[in-house]
Amino acid sequence: MSDPLVTQSAHLHPIAYHINTTTHPIRPPSHVIRDASDFDRYKSMQVIELAIPDVKILIPRKHQDHRGFFSETYNRHAMAEAGIHDAFVQDNQSLSVQRGVVRGLHYQIPPRAQGKLVRVIRGSILDVAVDIRKSSPTFGKHVTEILSADNWKQMWVPPGFAHGFVTLEENTEVLYKVTQPYSPADERAIAWNDPTLAVDWIIPHDQAVLSDRDRKHPTLNQAWHFD
Repeated sequence: MSDPLVTQSAHLHPIAYHINTTTHPIRPPSHVIRDASDFDRYKSMQVIELAIPDVKILIPRKHQDHRGFFSETYNRHAMAEAGIHDAFVQDNQSLSVQRGVVRGLHYQIPPRAQGKLVRVIRGSILDVAVDIRKSSPTFGKHVTEILSADNWKQMWVPPGFAHGFVTLEENTEVLYKVTQPYSPADERAIAWNDPTLAVDWIIPHDQAVLSDRDRKHPTLNQAWHFD
């Protein structure tokens, strides 16, 4: 499978660069990575800032040979260099047997607000992050990205965002690390098909496979927001 095109809600080009500084906020170094061969020379994790810069795509390096590959999929130091200092407390895994399974748009409120680092180990998804921070200039806007076992991309969704995805293949498995444990009392959600969000889920809405619970969430205007 070829690497799918990046899908975003705003007409901005993502910038990919090698992080070699711990200075914050992140600023691209003078050398900007233009392609995969350029990235290979640096033997590090590639970071792509999306149209909402707080949401990032991370691509760990793969070391491949005739046996297969080895990849360091999480490294605390590399995450810190990318400006992500949150500690993860739990790993979750989901299997969706059908194409078109929609999960979302979920989040937790303080003090149990979650950041998520999402990746796919089989199949592919369209991953969605919606900014629900009332004070943010991008409040109510979203970014999307295709994550797959082939492209090896991960998406960092920080606290303050609602998150969801739709499976693009059968038997898709998703892994994600979270910064807070699951808390039913703090769980909230927004309707996946809220027309004010205008998320392009790729699949026709009448083909979406949802849980009964995910069919009943409020719209953004009715939902709880971060300050």
